[in-house]
Amino acid sequence: MRRSELLLLGMICSCLAFSQIDPSKIDIVRDEYGVPHIYAATDAEVAYGLAYANAEDDFNTIQLGYLAGNNMLSNHIGNNGLGADFIAQFIGSEALYNTRYDKDIHPDYKKIVQAYADGLNSYASSHPEEVLYAKLFPITPKKMMRYAQLQLFVSSKGDQWVRQITQNELTFDFNTDDIPKGSNTFAFNSAKTTDGSTFLAINTHQPLDGPVSWYEAHLCSEEGTNILGALFAGSPNILIGVNENLGWAHTVNQPDKTDVFALEMHPKEKLKYRVDDKYLELIPQKAELLVKILGIPLKIKKKYYQSIYGPTLKNKTGMYAVRTPALFEIRALEQWWRMNKASNFTEFYTALKMKALPGYNIGYADKNDTIFYISNGLLPKRTPGYDWEGVVPGNTQKTLWTETYDIEELPQVIQPESGYIYNANHTPFRSSDSLDNPDQEQFSKNMGFEIYDNNRSTRLRELIDQYDRVSYADFKRIKYDRQYPKPFVFSWMDINHLDGLNPSAYPELEELIGILQNWDRKADANSVGAGVFAVFYNQLRKYYRLLPPPKIVPPSIIIKTLKDTKGYLLKNFKTTQIQLGDYQKLVRGSKELPIFGLPDVITAMANRPYKDGKVKVVSGESYIELVRFTEKGPEIESVISYGSSDHAESPHYNDQMEMYARFKTKKMSLDKDEVYAKAKRIYHPE
Repeated sequence: MRRSELLLLGMICSCLAFSQIDPSKIDIVRDEYGVPHIYAATDAEVAYGLAYANAEDDFNTIQLGYLAGNNMLSNHIGNNGLGADFIAQFIGSEALYNTRYDKDIHPDYKKIVQAYADGLNSYASSHPEEVLYAKLFPITPKKMMRYAQLQLFVSSKGDQWVRQITQNELTFDFNTDDIPKGSNTFAFNSAKTTDGSTFLAINTHQPLDGPVSWYEAHLCSEEGTNILGALFAGSPNILIGVNENLGWAHTVNQPDKTDVFALEMHPKEKLKYRVDDKYLELIPQKAELLVKILGIPLKIKKKYYQSIYGPTLKNKTGMYAVRTPALFEIRALEQWWRMNKASNFTEFYTALKMKALPGYNIGYADKNDTIFYISNGLLPKRTPGYDWEGVVPGNTQKTLWTETYDIEELPQVIQPESGYIYNANHTPFRSSDSLDNPDQEQFSKNMGFEIYDNNRSTRLRELIDQYDRVSYADFKRIKYDRQYPKPFVFSWMDINHLDGLNPSAYPELEELIGILQNWDRKADANSVGAGVFAVFYNQLRKYYRLLPPPKIVPPSIIIKTLKDTKGYLLKNFKTTQIQLGDYQKLVRGSKELPIFGLPDVITAMANRPYKDGKVKVVSGESYIELVRFTEKGPEIESVISYGSSDHAESPHYNDQMEMYARFKTKKMSLDKDEVYAKAKRIYHPE
């Protein structure tokens, strides 16, 4: 063992000596797909077991996340980690933890966080060869909470504002299509189902790999926890899932959560800025960064400032402060834990009233036939009269918001007469039947809620409205639909001039135009129309970026893109007719499968270049959990894009890929006897 490993082992062992957890009282039960089912008497013991199991499957990703959250990423990956290391310091996560953790986090949840940290430290102690950077260890509650705050700041688009300030770009495009993160959720109660059951679709669209890809787990304690769902690497509890009584899904929402303030600086005194009739002093701060130049590590300090509006940066045009509620809130993980523990809608809604999650739509259903939707988030109460979507003046207390809207003040639908709710990252004002929807006029425009539909929301509504009542088979057909509506309803662009082209006017493109115009718009792996459209969509990217809002693609650009599409197809495939699955692949290790899906169909996929002219999917359909609440309890089926392990040598590295590609799922259970009876392996963490 290397000296560094011995030192690491000593550090962690001294920390573990104070742990109150006895690993021999924890069972990790692995099913036939390697999914961990964690059983123990207490929630803290379950958290320890979850940490250990997740580390067994993907310790690398857990560490990368914690390194980023604790400004250590560049120590491991070099200069590519500098951005994360800077933001981790810029947002003041360490100071927030130091001032808020003791008083804001409930003692019960502190036990969870500490036990999870102990589980990770135990794994690191017994597997020192897997440790990426020794100084990250031992993991502590502070390191966990700092990473959580970084994630929530990024989810509030704070990092995008920081980047635009540093690059002197202060316009903001909410409709970027770079690796879309979306998701669908919909639920039906007995007013809409044929058998009187309640259905919930948890249908996430996230990256298939990396720190915000999903990990499936089942957590069960004798303290009332029994939940199956998914979490991100390094999370001590489930983030989306179902327990014996209820379930919920998240989708990304886009209300205005973050503001940038232009400071009015004193004409002569360097660090003074005006607020109303006073000048205040900027407080200098320095982020410590490790830069490698010609392979030589050098420590540098990057200056930023603190103003009353928030952390502040200087660029060529002035001083700009960033302010978002995520900078002041540390309880998000605890709120998710309380959602895990809820046994009915009242308890679940009480957990939402904590107001700790900065965003995310929520689709909910339970065994009592309750369905619910809310566009959740911490939204500032802003003074009217300012352009809050852009940069606002930071020279008056009028723009310095200090409060956020209560949960009851956000758009939501509870028990709609229609019997259904749905969301596909579109406007919250069309989340059920028209008579049940929230009234847009009742909400301030300064809240910045979405007002658009998209292909998925349009198609979902079309499909739901086809049925007076929905069977479970209908429910699954809706979930696995992969057809665009006509006309296209992309929220970020309009390409409908494609349908208006006269094929005979463009002889060299007549075949391609005909394929696309006659295509049934289904994103099937064996569809030539879907294959040509996928190439067309990717070739359009370079033109899309140059188009002014509202991004209506004119016929001239469509023709240029079609010419590029034809050239690409002939160069790489020697034909202008290619099936989607021959162009687009689901890839992990040596396994490569033809795969369905296109951007913004219900079974959405986004891809990136792979090899030989082909592309591989990198985000979209990820963790899928379908739930039917019956008198006997929840019936659950799930699937994930690859498998439960990130180790290439594991049988669970890619063992769910075929199911996933064929629209199949695996049956899952919350029943302890059934889980143990079918277990492939039962053991204790170390």
